Amino acid sequence: MQLISALLAGLGLGSMYGLMALGFHVTYAVSGTVNFAQGSSMMLGAVLTFTFAQTFGWPMLPAVLLALALCALYGLLVEVAAVRPFANRGSNAWLIATVALGIVLDNVVLFTFGKEPRSLPSPLAVMPMSVGGVGLGVYPLQLLIPLVGLALAAVLHAVQRRTRWGVAMLAVVQNRDASRLMGIPIKRVVALAFAMSALFAGVAGVLIAPLFNVNADMGTLFGLKAFAVAILGGIGSAWGVMLAGLLFGMLEALITSTLGSGYTQIVSFSLVIVVLALRPNGLFGRAEVKKV
Repeated sequence: MQLISALLAGLGLGSMYGLMALGFHVTYAVSGTVNFAQGSSMMLGAVLTFTFAQTFGWPMLPAVLLALALCALYGLLVEVAAVRPFANRGSNAWLIATVALGIVLDNVVLFTFGKEPRSLPSPLAVMPMSVGGVGLGVYPLQLLIPLVGLALAAVLHAVQRRTRWGVAMLAVVQNRDASRLMGIPIKRVVALAFAMSALFAGVAGVLIAPLFNVNADMGTLFGLKAFAVAILGGIGSAWGVMLAGLLFGMLEALITSTLGSGYTQIVSFSLVIVVLALRPNGLFGRAEVKKV
C-alpha cells in the first residue's frame, strides 16, 4: 500500500512538472528560446490565487481565473522585455535576461507578500482518499492534477494541429521568412507562445498550492526540475515532456519512500544525467536534421 501511495503522489507531482515543461516546449517550438522564469510564473499563480481568495476573500473560481490571466500577461512581459530585444539582434543574452526577470519578480513578491509560507485551503486536499476502509495516503487533488495535465497536453496538441494560430506556430517553426511573406504576424505568435508558457506554469502553481506552502521561493526548484523534465522528454515533443514529467515525479516519490528525502535530489538528477548521456535528444525526442 505504501508503494501505491507513493506512485499516486508521484503522478500528481510529476504532472505539475509536466505542465511547467509544456511551457518550455511551447516557446522552444515556436521561437527556439525558452522562458527561464517559468518557476517564477508558477509561484505567481499560487501567490495571486492565495491573495485573491484568502486576503481579499473572493470566491475561488474568479480568483483562479484572474490569477491565470495575470500569469499570461507576465509571460507577455517576459517575451517583450527579456527575450525579443536580444533575439532580434541574434544574441543569446535572453538566457540571463529571463533568469534576471524571474529573480526580480521573486524579490518583489518577497517584499510584498512576505517571507512566511502560507497554506491555501482546498476541499480536495483535506482528507486522504481510502478504498474499502484502507487509506491510500493521497488527496483527491493529487489525482486531479494528472487529469488536468494530460487534458492540457491534449488541448495544446489540438490547438497546434487544428487551429489557425496553432498552424501559424508550426509555420513559424519551420520557416520564419516564408511565414512572414505569407502574412503571419510572427511577433504576435511568439508572444502568444510565451503567454501560454506562463499560463501553464500558473496552472501548475494553482494546483500545487494546497499541497505545498505558498511562498516567494517556491518556484525556484520546481522550475529547475521542470526544465530537466523538458530536456529529458525531448523538448520538441509536447507529449514527450508530459510523459517525462510523470516518470520523473513517480521516480522522485519512489526514491523518497524507499531511501528517504535526503537522497531524492541526488539519485533523481544523477539518473537524469545518465539518461541524457545515453539519449542526448531525450526519451521521446528526435535528432534534428540539419541541411548543409
